[in-house]
Amino acid sequence: MKSILNFTFFIFILSNAFAQQTSATRSEDLKSVYDIQDSVMVKTRDGAWISAMVVRKKGISTPKPVVLQFTIYVRDKGRDIKSLKEAADNGYVGVIAYTRGKRFSPNEVFPYENDGNDAYDVIDWISKQKWCNGSVGMYGGSYNGLTQWAACKKMHPALKTIVPYVANRAGMGLPMENNIFVNPNYEWSFYAGSTKYLDTVAGNDRQRFRKMMFKWWETGVAYKKMDSIDGVPNRLFQRWLKHPSFDKYWQKMTPYGKEFAQIKIPILVFDGYYNDSQNSSLSYVRELQKYSKNTSVYVIIGPYGHFGTQIGGETDLYNYKVDPIALIDIKKITYQWLDYILKNGPKPEILKDKINYEVMGTNEWRSASSLDKMSNGFLRLYLTDNKFGDFYALNDKKPVQKKYLYQEVDFADRQTQNNEYYPDPIIRKEINTSNGFVFISDVLKEPMLINGSFSGEIKASINKKDMDIGVTLYEIMPNGEYFHLSYFLGRASYAKDATKRNLLKPNRIASIPFSNTHLVSKQLSKGSRLVVVLNVNKNPFSELNYGTGKTVTEETIKDAKVPLKVKWYTDSFVKIPIWK
Repeated sequence: MKSILNFTFFIFILSNAFAQQTSATRSEDLKSVYDIQDSVMVKTRDGAWISAMVVRKKGISTPKPVVLQFTIYVRDKGRDIKSLKEAADNGYVGVIAYTRGKRFSPNEVFPYENDGNDAYDVIDWISKQKWCNGSVGMYGGSYNGLTQWAACKKMHPALKTIVPYVANRAGMGLPMENNIFVNPNYEWSFYAGSTKYLDTVAGNDRQRFRKMMFKWWETGVAYKKMDSIDGVPNRLFQRWLKHPSFDKYWQKMTPYGKEFAQIKIPILVFDGYYNDSQNSSLSYVRELQKYSKNTSVYVIIGPYGHFGTQIGGETDLYNYKVDPIALIDIKKITYQWLDYILKNGPKPEILKDKINYEVMGTNEWRSASSLDKMSNGFLRLYLTDNKFGDFYALNDKKPVQKKYLYQEVDFADRQTQNNEYYPDPIIRKEINTSNGFVFISDVLKEPMLINGSFSGEIKASINKKDMDIGVTLYEIMPNGEYFHLSYFLGRASYAKDATKRNLLKPNRIASIPFSNTHLVSKQLSKGSRLVVVLNVNKNPFSELNYGTGKTVTEETIKDAKVPLKVKWYTDSFVKIPIWK
């Protein structure tokens, strides 16, 4: 009897506390200038549910344009409400919707797959609300950038503009780069895709995933067995591994090919030279400029990383001191743009032309009418066999005689790694010259401005059917330090077509063109040199291509009995965009 009384008393106390909290909340709501709906549910055409929040200013009966964020990241409610209040303070209705399966949505989480259709349905629902004037704009970064482009897969008439920051593009940048699966997305699949909110325990357990990654590397088991090493099934990882080509699975998630032609709304893109997903983000821009030439797409880009771009830059980026002028108020510019499109306000002052970029080393912003017009010339440099010290010469003249450099890579050897392409730190005292080939140009007799994405064509023959390659571009500054400019990481069998694998013929010379590299703008000093590092990709940070021609995720160290033997031919070249 005593325990029953104690339980009853506990329930009374709990109910009283809840009543007091509810009363306090209601009291707070009465004082607030905002009308907050934090538990909205939107039904999609196929019967799923999307969880959303809406914030409006109280006492305003006139319909307003709506600013929508559509994201997989269900963060602290107070933080999300704060961003919605910002929208209301700027004269909009703020809406944040969480992708299917997140927060209160009862459905299963499948990142990327339903975002286009669901975004359409959310926008359609918004457009029918009495507080909406029929105009919707979207903004946000990373995954939230992907959902904006997904919303353009089928254009809703109410969607008037998007403002994606460092937008991801599924299948092209993540979970693979140029058809090579890279490891960071393994961890992300748990962080963002395993719960209704965010699995911060898994997201913060770097030691767990590093241990798993290095054990995979050391044991040489198949890449697809990574979650067996981890001890926890990774359903999303396994789902993605079934699609190593940029096939229909990936193509249906965001606009593809001629679908870009239907996009007629003005767009403002923010990106960074050192954003990991830059090749994703700018691929949207390039496709739009190709298929819908009259669509107004603006770009603001500078020396930022993935996270730094989303806050307007950081003073220190991978140990590089960023030019002060590069630091911007990204939120202010975003709302200036939204006002420009949705309220007939003035265009943001920073937008001098379509492409607006900060030139590293000059503390200066410049502009161009398109990505291609950032440069007015190219420096074509051939990879020669003329060696001095640890370096080979870069030459601006095509060699008269076709020769080659020989490289042998033993994938069974786990004591050595190849291809240190990642730009951290950006400035370094030295680079690894123990494997691969390092090519160096003559000393620059005058300053040179590199502007755009470098490209090239590698001529090679191998004793196998495939390989993964890395090409990294540096400046050696007059003080002898190396400045990381850009890089390419890609699979040879997909070099000509990301949607279809074309295996190399063993011991036959193959042409391996590459272009999907990271755009950069940097003023090179007189007395500097250019450096190109060419290598086979072999390290613990991405899948290993053993060259058998089998599905790469199924290859194991047993496939490494015969080393990869490469002949790199001297009519290979890089094309570096410059402004004369």
